[in-house]
Amino acid sequence: MSSPCDPQHAPAGDVGAALMMIDSRLKAVYDERSQTDAEQQALTDQFTASLGPGGANDILDGACTLIYMFMQWLRMAYEDHGKDVIEYVVPNLVASMRMMPKSVRPEAIPTMAGLLVAAGTGLSPSLWRKQYGFWTKDEMNPLEVTAFLLAEHINRLTDDRDFATRVIVEALSSADEG
Repeated sequence: MSSPCDPQHAPAGDVGAALMMIDSRLKAVYDERSQTDAEQQALTDQFTASLGPGGANDILDGACTLIYMFMQWLRMAYEDHGKDVIEYVVPNLVASMRMMPKSVRPEAIPTMAGLLVAAGTGLSPSLWRKQYGFWTKDEMNPLEVTAFLLAEHINRLTDDRDFATRVIVEALSSADEG
């Protein structure tokens, strides 16, 4: 039986732009910059402002696609070791988000946990969220943080700072070829 939240019904969005934003944040953290430098932040803000509502929605859908793809990769990796992705990833990410009250307001954490569970069980995060209404402005940072934390989790598991980005780039490249 097909779910209305099946990923085949979800728009992929602008995965490349979403990945660029997440990869930029990862590099800033790995370079031990506590904050993205002002020039880079200005470029990101300018880029986001130039998108308009349609482009912003595409990046939003792209971020949800990243979350889905990261959770699917993690699901397969954990299952290879006889472990459940929900049990090992969701509590870890929720605990991390709780330590980031400036970026992730406490009331956004249950929604992000729901997105992770949806993605980890094979549902589209964007379609799962849309059941409950439109995205709010207060959910934008938590969504970015969720994608960032998943990528960082994958990079830590593989002991490779670029692994999560490379997995997505390779998946996009093979999709373009097919």
